[in-house]
Amino acid sequence: MNAKTVVKTGTLPTICRQCDMHCGIKVHIENGKLIKISGLDSHPENRGSVCPKGLAAIDTVYHEERLLKPLKKRPDGSFEEIPLGQAMTEIATKLLEIKEKHGARAVGCWQGEALGFAQQEKYARRFIHAFGSPNFFSCDSLCWASRYLAYGLVQGYWNPYSDVQNANLIILWGTNPPVSHPTFMKSIKEGRRKGAKLIVIDPRLTRIAKQADMHLRPLPGSDGALAWGLIHYLIEKKRYDTGFIENYTTGFEEFSAYAKEFTPELVAQKTDLTEHEIIGCCQMIVENLPRVANYVGVSIEHQDNGVNNLRAIACLGGLCGAVDIPGGDLWPEVMGVRDLNLYEKLPLADQKPVGADRFPVLYSFTKECHTMTGMDYILGKGEYPLRGLIICGGNPANTNPNAQKVAQAFSSLDLLVVRDLFLSETAKLAHYVLPAASFLERSELHFYTQHQWVSLSRKIMEIPGVVDEYSFWHELAHRLGFGEEYFPWETEQEVNSWLLEPTGITVDELQKRPEGMRYKPIKHQKFRDRLFPTPSGKFEFSSHYLEELGYPALPEYVEPLYLRDRSKDYPFILITGARKIVFLHSRFRNIQRFRRLHPRAEVEIHPEDAGRLGLQDNDQVRVMSKIGSITLPAKIVQEAEIRPGVIQITHGWEQESNVNRITFDMVNDPISGFPQVTSVPVRLEKIDSV
Repeated sequence: MNAKTVVKTGTLPTICRQCDMHCGIKVHIENGKLIKISGLDSHPENRGSVCPKGLAAIDTVYHEERLLKPLKKRPDGSFEEIPLGQAMTEIATKLLEIKEKHGARAVGCWQGEALGFAQQEKYARRFIHAFGSPNFFSCDSLCWASRYLAYGLVQGYWNPYSDVQNANLIILWGTNPPVSHPTFMKSIKEGRRKGAKLIVIDPRLTRIAKQADMHLRPLPGSDGALAWGLIHYLIEKKRYDTGFIENYTTGFEEFSAYAKEFTPELVAQKTDLTEHEIIGCCQMIVENLPRVANYVGVSIEHQDNGVNNLRAIACLGGLCGAVDIPGGDLWPEVMGVRDLNLYEKLPLADQKPVGADRFPVLYSFTKECHTMTGMDYILGKGEYPLRGLIICGGNPANTNPNAQKVAQAFSSLDLLVVRDLFLSETAKLAHYVLPAASFLERSELHFYTQHQWVSLSRKIMEIPGVVDEYSFWHELAHRLGFGEEYFPWETEQEVNSWLLEPTGITVDELQKRPEGMRYKPIKHQKFRDRLFPTPSGKFEFSSHYLEELGYPALPEYVEPLYLRDRSKDYPFILITGARKIVFLHSRFRNIQRFRRLHPRAEVEIHPEDAGRLGLQDNDQVRVMSKIGSITLPAKIVQEAEIRPGVIQITHGWEQESNVNRITFDMVNDPISGFPQVTSVPVRLEKIDSV
């Protein structure tokens, strides 16, 4: 690899993009080679700490399997290397052919996380609308967007990170920060040092659950019932913020009436918790009002009633009086940079974005097309054909539900272009694979709304022939004839300056301050002098907007699928969201020292269930759902680690070990369209050795 660093020897600060935490790091260079990553003490996001994934950025950059030259698929399915200019010419020609034959909307863009998910996403959104298509896809319709919708529907904003360091009580719903977001643990530990209590709600005994003052283990997918039970208690005992409710909310009367049925007795039946546990949780909340910080993990999204379960949790925060206060849920203010999106200039809503008719709230809030519906369009089951797709840093053939259907759909496209660092499962299906730049090979802006902070990452190195995301979209746009109007900047540095121009902060200032700077002081209780960004201008316990679209106005509780439609054929409940600290979805399994720690996928199972099936550790188990099966070795965990009747398989493993071969794409949350990728009904079958 002919990589060149910007300095021969020295230490340079930048921002890590191995995951979506955007931690400040220092890159140590000797004789033109990266030798070490360390934490940037002055950065507010991580304050000097670095997780194993961040430390492995050097492994990623110099990996022997790193893509360095464009690949074109031959008729026999193998790849040949071709020059970048030839690849770009052929891709542009094929895009124009599809546009001429089927219309611009027959082409889509798909952004994943492997190349970053900030400006990179905006470039893809800008490109596809300039091309004339409304069809932008991303991993957000599988992760993140349901929480964004749910909190947006209630209070008009979502802050991904509540103010746990100043809370009296921290409630973690379906999340395990020591593994999923390790740098966030600094804030949790700071809150704990100040005396904050900790409640963890998770069917599994996770690392964070072992640290909790109270660990509740409800049935998977029953979190909404528990939230309503907590709401019931606060209302019945009149221990809610009456001033906030009376002056700044709407819908409380009907919300309160609906809550009456969620008595401790009923909630115990719905969740399989004891009444004593439920009341104990309620009392701990009451004792620590109003500084109650709810932090909700992705697992709550992956239910077919996820949005309303999340809305109920958001409403619980309002009852506590925790909205936009220290130790609660900050209403973040944005910086006011220019917008790369073209939704005002080129809305293209008349072009019928994929899935917008099925899930109008998802599209209205995010301008995101529904990826699962996209598979049907590719396979000829949509209103119009979807024949071309450009995927940047995404691996949906692994990470989307019903993965074999995804592979079938991608294999049928007229044009599939994938930009990535490695030849992923998705890249192997592509007609063209283009090498992408890592985060160490570009500069971009990073925003931290929970801190109201902005940082600028620094380009550390470059590899000849490997271009960054902006350069790719710029080049393709100019070849297609709209580059001068929509991609006029020559470099990403020019883009950064243009974005910052209205703010009064310059690129030069940020370059001199590697940790970044606060763009606006944090103020609390802003609702006292401005309206909530909701249709009513108030905190909405009940949504007229949803009601007009035919959804329930209240965040009504619906039992998870496996409880509504009990089946003797599929008696086990599959959880898929538990992570390993060294992996992120399908990434980093090609780093050998990580692979040695976790060499394979496993079925985590309770000892009682293993006994009934006659299983020992490492016995092969076939796991079957209604759409397919996979075979994996069993891992019998301790009794306290998982509920009987529940199994766990970590997602992201390749091919036959991929749990998304058995997760559902056809069972969706009615509001967000999110798929049921956890709490999946399955059955198990021991495979006898020959």
